[in-house]
Amino acid sequence: MRHFGHIPAATRSGLFHQEPAAFTADSPAPTLATALGATLYSPATRPRLAADIRKQATRGVVSMVLCLEDSINDAEVETGEANLVHQFAELAAGTGGDPDGAADLPLLFIRVREPRQITDLVDRLGETVRLLSGFVLPKFTESRGRGFLEALAVAERACGRRLFAMPVLESPELLHLETRAETLAGIAALTGKYRERILALRLGVTDFCSHYGLRRTPDMTAYDVQIVAAVIGDVVNVLGRSDGTGFTITGPVWEYFRQGERMFKPQLRRSPFLEGRAEDLRTALIEHDLDGLLREIELDRANGLLGKTCIHPTHVVPVHALSVVSHEEFSDAQDILRPERGGGGVLRSAYTNKMNEVKPHRAWAERILRRAEVFGVAREDVGFVELLTAGLAG
Repeated sequence: MRHFGHIPAATRSGLFHQEPAAFTADSPAPTLATALGATLYSPATRPRLAADIRKQATRGVVSMVLCLEDSINDAEVETGEANLVHQFAELAAGTGGDPDGAADLPLLFIRVREPRQITDLVDRLGETVRLLSGFVLPKFTESRGRGFLEALAVAERACGRRLFAMPVLESPELLHLETRAETLAGIAALTGKYRERILALRLGVTDFCSHYGLRRTPDMTAYDVQIVAAVIGDVVNVLGRSDGTGFTITGPVWEYFRQGERMFKPQLRRSPFLEGRAEDLRTALIEHDLDGLLREIELDRANGLLGKTCIHPTHVVPVHALSVVSHEEFSDAQDILRPERGGGGVLRSAYTNKMNEVKPHRAWAERILRRAEVFGVAREDVGFVELLTAGLAG
């Protein structure tokens, strides 16, 4: 799979200075953590889940979470588990028994409620576990998370394949000021012990808001809710460091969407490069409450987060379009990381609009090049509008 792999090769060539690289579920963990992008959640009870997964893959989705937790009723858990086993069998049948056929599917994760579900589901999935990349672990703390990670280790040994964990940071102990520091320290200790199994940490901002009876409007980002912004800052402070102890931390869910997004379709029959398209697309985005999503994605990145939890397919392409590295960012990162710059120093950027300090900006540059590998580098004259429009048309 590859980002923007759903659009024609000729279009992709016209958009990218460096095209996104292909990757598989067996790629190195740092590559997969960076490549998660817009992780689309779906209830595990959907009767046509296998078909939905295949359809979303053709629309550019590269990671999905099949949820047995908050997205379904407590009474539906057993039904959801049985449905997952059935739907994985459907997916496996679609690959014709060829392990390489899974390369056409997104990275698949199951969000469980309890540790015992991990070992039980791996056992029940049987041979089709080859289509599974791991598990999402809810309400993660040191005490609660230990059982999940121990179960994951047992499941790995049982099935003989690598399985990742994506803990969700959403517990009240993390939100409440008097317990936050201790909770973060405990999470850091536990995830550090199981580092090779932790693909990314996910933020459960909806749960944070629920503890105070809050809900942000379409005009507000998570960073406008000060209680939430404070937690995000502390999580990145402790768990997102670039000194080798940190993890990829993904952005919170954007709750708003509207039906009828197909309003884009008539516009997309025209070239995405026609003059004047930018204002038309901007108007369409604002009308569909996506301007708030775009602001939040930019703030996610500015605050050290990468990727995003998504609950609607129309959010996927905007997340991916804003994840593409600009030609200017790429140029700066390459300059900073040139071998001859190893001793440090300051240099004017090739775009002659900023100073690049080699030592302070090194970690940033390394992160940019990791993102460039999986999301690509836009051509010098290509911006977000062209990438978004091509992604939606693909």
